[in-house]
Parts: sequence; C-alpha cells; structure tokens
Amino acid sequence: MIESDLALLISRLDFAWITTMHIIYPPLTIGLALLLFFTEWRWMKTDDEQWYRLTRFFEKLFIINFGAGVATGVTMEMAFGILYGPFSQAAGPFFGQILGYETITAFMYEAGFIGLMIFGWGKISKKMHLFATFNVMLSSSLSAMWILDANSWMQTPTGVEFKDGLFHVTNWAEAILNPDFLVAFPHMWIAAVELALFFVAGVSAWYVLKGRHVALFQRALKYSILAAVIVAPLQIYLGDDLGLTVKDHQPAALAAMEGHFETYNADGQPNTGWHIIAWPNDAAGKNDWAITIPYALSLIETHTLNGVVKGLDQFKPAERPPVLIPFYSFRIMVAIGFALFFVALWGAWLAVRGRLTVENITRNRWFLRALIFSAFLPYLAIWTGWWTREIARQPWLVYGMMTTAEGVSHMSVGEAIFWLIGFMFFELGVWFGAWYFFAKVIRKGPDMDSPIVEGNEPLGHLEAPSHDENADPAYVRPA
Repeated sequence: MIESDLALLISRLDFAWITTMHIIYPPLTIGLALLLFFTEWRWMKTDDEQWYRLTRFFEKLFIINFGAGVATGVTMEMAFGILYGPFSQAAGPFFGQILGYETITAFMYEAGFIGLMIFGWGKISKKMHLFATFNVMLSSSLSAMWILDANSWMQTPTGVEFKDGLFHVTNWAEAILNPDFLVAFPHMWIAAVELALFFVAGVSAWYVLKGRHVALFQRALKYSILAAVIVAPLQIYLGDDLGLTVKDHQPAALAAMEGHFETYNADGQPNTGWHIIAWPNDAAGKNDWAITIPYALSLIETHTLNGVVKGLDQFKPAERPPVLIPFYSFRIMVAIGFALFFVALWGAWLAVRGRLTVENITRNRWFLRALIFSAFLPYLAIWTGWWTREIARQPWLVYGMMTTAEGVSHMSVGEAIFWLIGFMFFELGVWFGAWYFFAKVIRKGPDMDSPIVEGNEPLGHLEAPSHDENADPAYVRPA
C-alpha cells in the first residue's frame, strides 16, 4: 500500500498527465498512415502529380507526429514501472507479454518499414515503396491493437486468476479476446481514422482559405470529407455498442457516466430517465439538479422503455467511481461525435451542389472555417473519451480484482512530486516541439518544384583508389 492518500493522488495525476499527452499522437499516426497509403496508391494508379505532392507533404507531418508518439510512448512504459511497480509485477505474466508483442510490432516491424518509407523515395521501386507504406499502416494498427488489448483487459479481466500476488493466465484466448477489447478496439481505430480525416480536411481548408495551392488541397479536402460521411456515423454506432458492453461488464462505470444514482424511483418503478445535463453530488448520492428525459436511459441501454439500469446505489460506497468528470467528459465526447457527423453532412451537401469544385470551393468561407475548427475536435473527443474510460473504472486498476491503491508504487509525497514535475517537463517539451514543427511545415507548404522520383535510381558504389591497394574504398554517389 502507498504511504499516504496524497502520494496516491499525485501518482494518479501523474499517470493521467502522461496518458493524456501521449494519446493524441498514436491515433493520428494510425489514421494518417492509412491516408498516405491511399494517396500513394492513387498516384501509382493514375500517375497524377497531385497525388504525389499530397503524399510527400502529409508524410512530413506524419513523421513529426510519429516521433512525438514514440517519445511519449517510451515515457509511458517507464511510468508503469516507476509509478505502478506492484501492478507491473503482479500483471507481468499477461501484461508484460502483451507489451512485448506491441514492442515487436512497433519497434521492429513498424520502425523498419518507416525507414523504407521515408528514405526509400527514388531508391526502391514504386511498388516496393507502396508496400512499405502499406506495412507502416498495418503495423501501426497492430501496435495500437496490443496496447488497447492490455488496457481492455484491465477493464474486463478474463482468462486469469489472481493468486499469490500474481495474475496467472488460465486461458490466453479469453484474456486476449476479453469483452471490452472486441468493441473498444474498433471504436478506437475508427476514432483514429476520423481524426486523420478531419486533420487533413482542416489543414486543406486552411490552404484553400488562404488561396494557396487551391487545386491541390481541394482534392484532399473533398476526399476527406466524403470519407467522413461514412466514418462519422459508424463511429457513433460503435460508441453505442461499447456503451452496451460497459453496461454488461462495468455497470458502476456506466452509472457514473450517466449520473445514474438510483436504480428505482420512490414508487418502485425502474428509474429510466436520461440526464441531458446535471450536477452530480457524490457525497449526497444524488444529482443536485438535472434536466432529464423520461424513458431515454432505458431506451438507450436496454432498447426497451422500462428496462432496469443499475444505479450507483447497487454498489458499496468504496467501490463507486467519481461521477462528475466521467459524466461531463462522456457528454463532450458524444456531442463532438455528432458535431463531426453534421460537418461531414454539410460538406456532402456542398459537394452534391457542385460547390466543392476548384472553381467554387473558396466561396464557402464559413464551411472552411468550420473545418479548421473541426480539426481540433477529434483530439478533444479522444481526450474526454479516455478520461471517461479511465476515471469511471476507479477505484479499480484491474476491474474487480486489484484497486489502484494496491497497484501504486510505495513512494513518498516528495518522490511523487519529483516524478510529476519531471514527466510534465518532458511531455511539454515534446508538445511544443511537435507543434512548432507542425506549424513550420504547414506554413512552408508542399514542395511543388522538386522532380518526381521514379524509383530504382542507383545508390552508388564502393571504389578503391587504383594507386594504393591498401587504401580504404570510397563510396561514390551517382551524379
């Protein structure tokens, strides 16, 4: 057990800070890798220069984002050992192996092909380069899959038994394919694609609004927003599916997300009201005030008008999560999901009316401004979604099996503050560095003058001086 509640609180804040700063990078890496594969594939199929320019431009932003993700990801894995030593030791038989698979995927598979993708232009064939980009896309998704699998296991731990201070795996299939993972990973993966689509659309809208490279970025904007018409409602559907899983396997977490304190009303009927907005009062065990829609909660969670949804009164006070943050962060995430869907519909309506053509797109200035603003919304949705997920799981670190207090490292308040300041300093450095280079690349814009590489260019050769047999050979680059 940790020495004091204050040290526990600081350690929790520290890890919350680390994950909050890290989680904004991997989703863009995953989604942007998919879009890079698409644009490069289109270039190969059509030999259209604009697809090539778009690929090379967004690849620069991808590289910056990837680097920031690696830096903050390594920090997070360090934090597991520093801040959550007892948990890392106890969960090692499962957690350690899953993170090992992620390491193989990320640092061997992904990193190798990223090298080819970045430095292979003109050095390998076009088909081989596309193959490298495809593998970057695939490996980044696999890396995310293993990470989310580890986190999902913490949400719904199956296939293990907790014995002698260790989580022993009794069934690997059940542990890996735990109930939360089967819906949480598709939800997160689509979130990554949606983020990348609005990121590309937002950057493109900025160029169009400025009147720079309009023909080039009109294409990126139009394809992104039309893809978002499909992706945005799919994400809403997957979010609803994940909510049903939370109801079945983490009912206390769902009750916190909905500010649902009482299972039944005073007349004995199920409490079916869904609170649009409220002010939860944990100490009093009720909402101080709320705007409520009758029957809506049962309709959403049980698909019936009078279905029973467990309230927080069904759980011991010590096992109830805090309510205020999950309640509002969940609503912000849902509101952003619908807002992005409506922005996508707006774009589709303009496209159907012929107002997203190169000649007309600059006339839609409010739509372009909305797209720039929308580029930041998926980040906020991912943040608030993650806060909902992690805070609503409390007080459990491994749901129903190990509390957060049991998994935190033995640490004094001074040591906890030291690590908090250290991690904050590092993460902020990465943050400012990443956004500085993002802004620099975007301000400069795409390179429209360099020749298009065709691949299979000679790499050069080693040549020894003819007058001295013992001299070292020299590397000769082709002219």
